[in-house]
Amino acid sequence: MKKNKFWILSLSFLLVSLAFLKPGSSIAQKYDAGGGLGIATYSGDIIRGLDPNQIGIQGTLFGRRNFDNVWSLRGGLSFARLNAADSINPIDPVMAYRNAGFNGSLFEASVVMEYHFLDFTNRYAQFRFSPYGFLGLGFSGFVGKGRKFEDDPNPTGYNVGTPVIPFGIGIKYKLSDKWILAAEFGARATFTDALDKLYGEEPFIPRFPDPNNPNTLTGYNYGNYSDKDWYYFLGITLSYTFSSVKCYSY
Repeated sequence: MKKNKFWILSLSFLLVSLAFLKPGSSIAQKYDAGGGLGIATYSGDIIRGLDPNQIGIQGTLFGRRNFDNVWSLRGGLSFARLNAADSINPIDPVMAYRNAGFNGSLFEASVVMEYHFLDFTNRYAQFRFSPYGFLGLGFSGFVGKGRKFEDDPNPTGYNVGTPVIPFGIGIKYKLSDKWILAAEFGARATFTDALDKLYGEEPFIPRFPDPNNPNTLTGYNYGNYSDKDWYYFLGITLSYTFSSVKCYSY
């Protein structure tokens, strides 16, 4: 836990420091805002990797400050639908027997730094596009419904809140001096194992029915507490530059 706090504080300091950097002479400050749509998925105790059969929609709104032709600071709000079920694509026969599943809505607020590999915003630039990477901090809230195993007597709603570390890659294309189109893939490392409602700390229940106790709850309710959940966004965004002011240092 102390290690997690160290990384969160370190990234926070980096983002805040970069946000207050003063641009040098003849560097243009550009501000833009936009939004995007795409798909979202999760990985955890139900899905180990990325499963295209279990995806939801996602959307985002953001504002961005471009310090120069390389660095940008972006703040955004995102919404996504996440879902997964052992019955769709079980990891193994034991997971099929468990038959856990969940679905719900995720809300995220984040701040990330973007690094562009090519100078594409300058009107005299050789390229109209640039790959970029990003890294930042955020917080997510998830509201969902799910069951931990086949005969779960309490498949009710639940809420989860967690800090997240967003990072990823993308490519931007300058449609005009005002409009920029981008395609982006982003991963979110969370600090919780509860997005899928499988905390890994459930009391053990008998695997099979006991003839002497037919009313006893049975099933496979296992979750791996040592693996934190992740979620991922893939989408397209469109942004509009609404101001450009050149600053000069003396």
